[in-house]
Amino acid sequence: MTSVAPVILLAAEKESAEVTDWAARVGWVVGLGLFVALVYWLMREGWKWRGTLQSDLPELPGAPEAPGPARLSLSGRYHGSTTAGHWLDRIVAHGLGTRSRVELTLTDAGLDVVRPGAADFFVPLAALREARLDKGIAGKVLTEGGLLVVTWAHGGKAIDSGFRSDHAAEHNEWVDTLNDMINKTETEGAR
Repeated sequence: MTSVAPVILLAAEKESAEVTDWAARVGWVVGLGLFVALVYWLMREGWKWRGTLQSDLPELPGAPEAPGPARLSLSGRYHGSTTAGHWLDRIVAHGLGTRSRVELTLTDAGLDVVRPGAADFFVPLAALREARLDKGIAGKVLTEGGLLVVTWAHGGKAIDSGFRSDHAAEHNEWVDTLNDMINKTETEGAR
């Protein structure tokens, strides 16, 4: 029994240490907060700098007064625009880098892109180059074929814009219809 008593006494003597160094803890929290703020500020400055570098891109065209009847319409998400063929080279000038909801309407005049909370734009039929299914654009990666990518020309630059429909089954119809319209326009232009 004598061997049990010292163990009980040792256990009774141990106490947890009180937290007394509040200044160091507050200092760490403030330091971490300043670091996060610095990183956020640097990201914002980088975004603005990218916009400045892309300032040679002309203003985006608006939709014509009478674009004609809608061939297709789509409701979904706009994931951004990049330099054609470079899926990570995001274009931020004129609001093209802002992700948002989107309402796409394809008419004989072109592609009308309506984005609530962001700048709307219109891609004339003559500026459309290609439509395809892809899996990623501007840092957004989805399943294979989960993204509708439309290539178009503006200001001497080829641009890829990525859209995702609320109903992914619509993507194939969009690709077929857009490519048919583009091929007809090129054939008529070659005559």
